[in-house]
Amino acid sequence: MKQSDLPNLDDLRAFEATARLGSVRAAADELALTHAAISRRNARLADYVGAPLFRRAGRGLEMTQAGNHLRDACRRSFDDLLRTIGFIRESEAAPESDILLSCERSVAMRWLIPRLSQFQDANPSIAVHLSVGGGALSGRTKHNMLAIRRLDFPIPQGWSAQTLWEERVGPVHAPPLTEDFAAGRYIALASRTRPDAWSRWLAEHPHIPRPRETRMLDHHFLMIEAACGGLGVGLSPRVVSIDDVTSGRLHAPHGFHADGTVYGLLTPSTGSKSDGAVLLSDWLRKTSEGLSGDD
Repeated sequence: MKQSDLPNLDDLRAFEATARLGSVRAAADELALTHAAISRRNARLADYVGAPLFRRAGRGLEMTQAGNHLRDACRRSFDDLLRTIGFIRESEAAPESDILLSCERSVAMRWLIPRLSQFQDANPSIAVHLSVGGGALSGRTKHNMLAIRRLDFPIPQGWSAQTLWEERVGPVHAPPLTEDFAAGRYIALASRTRPDAWSRWLAEHPHIPRPRETRMLDHHFLMIEAACGGLGVGLSPRVVSIDDVTSGRLHAPHGFHADGTVYGLLTPSTGSKSDGAVLLSDWLRKTSEGLSGDD
């Protein structure tokens, strides 16, 4: 399909609100539209897609399989748009001397934020604004912008990349699930950002018993919390579970193995970085040492 074949954005917004809120009336209230207008937009989108998106369940609505797929795609797309717009706004509003550091959500929450105070304590005069976001960068660059990304996309014009660590993944679980995992009595937890991660990992490890089922969560940080809570076995990037494995909150029975991708530090390729941006870049490279090493 071409971009010109995409459905009407207003229809997608009406559908996403209905799916998220669970009712046409709630979606109408949020979008300041009538109940009938939301229903028309949902019906028009279903006709366009070629499959029903909702079915009646008593007095409420229930998602169809097609609706679930489209809801997830809308959620990812709208989240990406919001993060990109937020990144652009923050970069335009930040003083030239301040540093804007963008980082993928799960890496920021599970690895970067617990360590960033070390840099701030050592450099109290340097202002670092943290923004969460993923994927390719867009918008006008400033000399004090930095971004940590999994480099699974072409480096955009105006940016250069330096490798920080090699991505390594492996199964992690709470200690009480040790026997269940070994016997195949476990639920595989996965992130919707990498929906085929388990199938690829199991294909490379045919001796590991297959799970009873696989459940998807929106982000890796949610998957890790679910694993810590004993809900199943998460297939985790080392970077987002390393602290829980080190503390013993999670076990990594098979270690972490390279998946062929790398994380990098993206910086503007033109202009000179401030002394603070250089210091932060050096600190990020040093702090991430060991993430690529063998267990």
